Amino acid sequence: MYTKYMDPDSFMKGPLIFSSTHLIALIITIFLIITLYNVRNFQLIKGIGRWGLVIFLVGSELWLNYWYFITDMWDIRYTLPLQLCSISLYICTWMLLTKQKWAFELAYFLGLGGAIQALLTPELFYDFPHLRFIHFFVAHIAIVLAVFYMLWVEKYRIKIKSMWIAFFVLQGIAVFVFFINTFTGGNYMFLAKKPANASLIDYLGPYPWYIISLEILVLVIFLLLYLPFYILGKKDENEKRLEV
Repeated sequence: MYTKYMDPDSFMKGPLIFSSTHLIALIITIFLIITLYNVRNFQLIKGIGRWGLVIFLVGSELWLNYWYFITDMWDIRYTLPLQLCSISLYICTWMLLTKQKWAFELAYFLGLGGAIQALLTPELFYDFPHLRFIHFFVAHIAIVLAVFYMLWVEKYRIKIKSMWIAFFVLQGIAVFVFFINTFTGGNYMFLAKKPANASLIDYLGPYPWYIISLEILVLVIFLLLYLPFYILGKKDENEKRLEV
């Protein structure tokens, strides 16, 4: 029998970061990324891969909310889809359904930046084989694979303006979520206090100063995510010069 929780900080903690179950989940993540890269040129992957990812993204979100309701754990303070990875999940779903460039640009920076950090330092309150443990990794792995699908299968690319668009959109989302936190007493996007689990935020100073540090860290992460495309662009320029 489940008991409705009042504060995530009071949860019984799940597995420790880099525990055996966490490491296995990371190994599976890496395996799936490598597999997607190896089959990126298969024509079949454009149909099965794309719609399969949509099913996993939508299905994981529907199942999570169903679980919240049947266990009486839905609470406006904690269960709205306003964490960065929840927002990224919706963006990734739209991206796969429409193939719109702006959605890919946001998913690349917000999705990869948030989901990779979440996979490395997960906020877990249940260990395997609990369904919430499985849901956490299915949802976050699907976000990562969705972005790589657009990169490797659909051949989408990122420009420097894409990074700045994503950064300023994130500011708008943060302002909106800040007001939601104020009205609900929630801690979405960890704008009200640090997460209960260990994360990079622990090294960014006390509240509210860590939010400023977090902005700088986000920009650094975005620059690192853009770096491969910068290098690729320089390589293409050099090849063109050699051809001339």
